[in-house]
Amino acid sequence: MNWQEISGNWVHIPFRTRGIVHFLGGAFLAAAPQVTYRWLLEQLSLQGYAIIATPFVSNFDHGAIASNIVERFEWCVEQLRLSGKLPKRYLPIYGIGHSMGCKLHLLIGSLFEVERAGNILISYNNYPARRSIPFLDLVEQLPTTWGAKLPTAFSVEFTPSPEETNQIIAREYQIKRNLIIKFKDDTLDQTRLLFPVVQERFPDLVSMLTLPGNHLTPLSQDPGWKSGTEFSPLDAIAQWVRQEMYREPVRLKDEILRWLNPIPSIRPLG
Repeated sequence: MNWQEISGNWVHIPFRTRGIVHFLGGAFLAAAPQVTYRWLLEQLSLQGYAIIATPFVSNFDHGAIASNIVERFEWCVEQLRLSGKLPKRYLPIYGIGHSMGCKLHLLIGSLFEVERAGNILISYNNYPARRSIPFLDLVEQLPTTWGAKLPTAFSVEFTPSPEETNQIIAREYQIKRNLIIKFKDDTLDQTRLLFPVVQERFPDLVSMLTLPGNHLTPLSQDPGWKSGTEFSPLDAIAQWVRQEMYREPVRLKDEILRWLNPIPSIRPLG
């Protein structure tokens, strides 16, 4: 199946479905997740997971974004079941988020009554607006003609703020099983701040994994190199380059699948 747009979501359904992955990408990247995260999501779909990737446009009201995402996702699942594209039997639903998508999944799991078998949070990012949008810091420092700072109206922050988000998670987060992933060379990651907060709520069901890679590893795309009719030295070089390029995203994919299905002998059901 190719990607389809359904109820404001991008959907990729496998032939046999064992579960549903609700995917949320990072700020600015999430507007077209079926493009920016295509390789990773299609690899998960090949293993039997129906992918529902909800795009969003980032703004300062993250709570409102989360509410809109929940509404669109649940309506999409209902439409897929009514149309027969998803079986009506129980399917576990897993949230997977990258960067800002992690914050949104955490808010969804704290502020709304949702059914999730678990969440995978990759490269968690919960910086304040000034750090996330450098232009704001510049604007706030620009002097007026008379040498005074701009009005305080220009001092804006996300809702909920980073501090409020941590408080909400510590008090309200309801998704018990979690895999939190950080990359060794990720300078934007705040996983080490998130992990103790979630672990405090569910000590035996939260794990953290550090993988090789950086903040952009989940966005890796397949260049689509194919060998000619006769295997040449150039084909060998191309395969080696492709293997090296994909070492980190393949490791990420394998770890996600291992967590989703810790008993690999279980095959997708019809």
